[in-house]
Amino acid sequence: MNFSCPACQQPLTLSETGFDCPNCERHFDRIALCPDCHQPLQVLKACGAVDYFCQHGDGLISKKRVEFTPDFIAD
Repeated sequence: MNFSCPACQQPLTLSETGFDCPNCERHFDRIALCPDCHQPLQVLKACGAVDYFCQHGDGLISKKRVEFTPDFIAD
């Protein structure tokens, strides 16, 4: 899925920590969403492993199925 910067409408690029706008140099954190209900997932980190849990009834979600979206609020 492609996302555009809310400030300049240029395409965002995916980085290790989130999404970046190469045009206006803004950074946006990324949010993990459940692929079934599209609600934010709880990120569980333990012993170097990262797991995702849906609190809305879908349970543990595989890392391969997680959808990431930019967090335009946490600019």
